Amino acid sequence: MMNLAASLREFLPADSVGDAPAVLQAHDGDKWFAHRLPDVVVWAGSTAEVSATLRFANEHRFPVTARGAGYGYVGGVVPERGGIALSVARLNRILEIHDRDFIAVVEPGVITGDLQSAVRARGMFYPPDPASLKHCTLGGNIATNAGGPRCLKYGVTRHYVLGLEVVLADGRVVEVGGRAHKNKTGFDLIGMFVGSEGMLGVVTRATLRLLPHPPARAAISAAMPTIRDAAAAVQSIFSAGHLPAALEIADKFTLAAARAHLGEMVPAGDGHLLLELDGHAGAIRAELADLAALIERSGSTDVKTAFGDADVEALWALRRGFSESLKASGLTKLNEDVTVPRGRLVDLMDFAAGLQAKYGDAVACFGHAGDGNIHVNIMAADYEAPEVRARVDRALDELFRQVIAWGGAITGEHGIGLAKKRWWPEAVSAENFALHRRVKAALDPHGILNPGKFLD
Repeated sequence: MMNLAASLREFLPADSVGDAPAVLQAHDGDKWFAHRLPDVVVWAGSTAEVSATLRFANEHRFPVTARGAGYGYVGGVVPERGGIALSVARLNRILEIHDRDFIAVVEPGVITGDLQSAVRARGMFYPPDPASLKHCTLGGNIATNAGGPRCLKYGVTRHYVLGLEVVLADGRVVEVGGRAHKNKTGFDLIGMFVGSEGMLGVVTRATLRLLPHPPARAAISAAMPTIRDAAAAVQSIFSAGHLPAALEIADKFTLAAARAHLGEMVPAGDGHLLLELDGHAGAIRAELADLAALIERSGSTDVKTAFGDADVEALWALRRGFSESLKASGLTKLNEDVTVPRGRLVDLMDFAAGLQAKYGDAVACFGHAGDGNIHVNIMAADYEAPEVRARVDRALDELFRQVIAWGGAITGEHGIGLAKKRWWPEAVSAENFALHRRVKAALDPHGILNPGKFLD
């Protein structure tokens, strides 16, 4: 029987291969609760090492699960079939920031927040802002097509990827796209790889689009009587012709958890609305006043405004603390990042309240109201108990089926991974499912890349 680690060390640097128990355990999953030990870990230090690893794995039919920092929420990097955990953490260089072309060329292990800081120092802006931006990698963002609060105005990761270097399952290296901000040369192969969850290839370099950095920021934090009122206010903001950079809401349970965990910084009320504006200072100040008045007319009991980075970030501190506050409640937090058409936002709030009443588990809703992408968190006590897990699954069945019936999506930014594998066949048509499998078979005929996920 082949010694996998020894075989890999024959063509990779010795310090690039690890199989000690602690090393395997550190690469057995992400922020979701499922784990599976790989047989070996490879820390690739170059495109050539990624290529050699995949060529070997494809020849011998070893599973390969690529990973970055492991900050996903759906078990996307769990090595479900064992084999090789292929880490790109050492591929962490910002190779180029070009002031005139407005691009950055990066390796996949670069931390998202580090790129944002580096380009801002040169007057430029990389908008995608997942909540874990201080920890997650750009490669992981590309694999999941990550979003964040600012995607309301600026779009998701896909909108900023101009070019990719990708290693295919058999070790071949392909380049798609380039440095130009507009490119219609053939199929959208970039779009095929972005969001593919490591199942079609391994990204080893990305060329990213940058924007001029907005010269001013402002924000509004508003206490609302209920989350239903907050959701209705969102519609009023759009109807009045405003397009904030971000527009977030939170419900009663989320706010109660934040009060217990964060203290006095949490405003009164059972609903909360947070929005951010950016642009030129004069225009932003005028729009800030208009929006504050609109939100007061929508029923807010407490409107706070902020102008400038420091004061805006102080208002965002509450929103950034929601997830940890819910975890601190002692309940198991099952974070479902569903997306509904904007017009269904109030309906989603009502439906979530109905699930809580029917099944007895608290349901905490917060997130990106501007684009209908709400984190519906079922908060379960004793989740490891079989009867509790079965009850939660029934509630999730109802949630996902209703979201699909409304024309929504079972995931807006986290991906399918393992967490949503159960509902994937209901989320797409049989023809869509078959098309995914044909693409997978064309690029990875032996099925070595991230096996055990939603296409199996």
